[in-house]
Amino acid sequence: MKKSKFTDSQIMDALKRAESGLAVPQICRELGISTATFYNWRGKYGGMDVSLMARMKELEAENARLRKMYVEEKIKAEIVAEALAKKGLRPSSRREMARDAVARRGVSIRLACEAFGVSQTCFRYERKRNAGNDQIADWLLRLTDNHRNWGFGLCFLYLRNVKGFRWNHKRIYRIYRELELNLRIKPRKRLVRQAPEPLVVPVSVNAVWSMDFMHDQLKDGRSIRLLNVIDDFNREALGIEIDFSLPSARVIRALEQIIEWRGKPAAIRCDNGPEYLSDAITQWASAHGIALNYIQPGKPQQNAYVERFNRTVRYEWLSQYYWDDLAHVQHFATEWMWQYNHERPNMGLGGITPKQRLMAAA
Repeated sequence: MKKSKFTDSQIMDALKRAESGLAVPQICRELGISTATFYNWRGKYGGMDVSLMARMKELEAENARLRKMYVEEKIKAEIVAEALAKKGLRPSSRREMARDAVARRGVSIRLACEAFGVSQTCFRYERKRNAGNDQIADWLLRLTDNHRNWGFGLCFLYLRNVKGFRWNHKRIYRIYRELELNLRIKPRKRLVRQAPEPLVVPVSVNAVWSMDFMHDQLKDGRSIRLLNVIDDFNREALGIEIDFSLPSARVIRALEQIIEWRGKPAAIRCDNGPEYLSDAITQWASAHGIALNYIQPGKPQQNAYVERFNRTVRYEWLSQYYWDDLAHVQHFATEWMWQYNHERPNMGLGGITPKQRLMAAA
């Protein structure tokens, strides 16, 4: 409310002078006001004394204050009701809502901060750019772009154990969340069953290898097979053989090629497929002094190391692309196998790579 430059006593004195018979234009000329202002005073304060006039002004000020409070509360209720449809209870989210309310609705910063329960300091806070955070964000974006199935755990272990960065996991996770790189966790229906016996971990290199087949298709619909061979000691991928058909003779040739540079294993764990039960491979294993450890039929968990490797192959690259021909698949498999052994952290090894586990054992 606009404050008058005349005091209550001056206004009452002008009204009394008019009542005593003095002309209104003369009074207005002396005070420097218009006749409209004078008659407005008479209509508002006529018949009052100074005390009643002061009380009336107090009531008007109180009424204006209550009206302003009601309008502010109504605006706050509207803002909060509109924002409740959005999920976000963190201070940063409430700050963004307050800023949005100030920008779109034109409310004051104080009112917006009260509505969303943030301080004005928080509202005005501008985070300073950090070169380290920019570097972390760049690494995370590159990792998740090249490895679409990597979650936060693999990204953190890769940066920590493979690249040697000493960033705290909380700092990396905060930036990981801000970039909205979280993978959706699909709920699984769990069945109650007896705990299986834990798989024995070999104590040395070439103690036990595991091998298993996988199936996929080319772009033209032709089926292909993959033979995966790993060392159970450090989960290292030793070979991925790919062709339309992989009979026993081809399996033997692939194993001999691996033995030439890796050395001979003491045993090879496999399932009961016809390629592994044939006379050719059993005689070859017997001639080389290699034991074939067959798992029980219908018990793939007994060959869990290579089954877990198969899942990684399936979800990280095999099912993500259309393959033109066998050479295309084999070339990609060779490159990925090197990366798997040298750069991809393995959860079963405590977050280090298979090659790091091999060097630690040496």
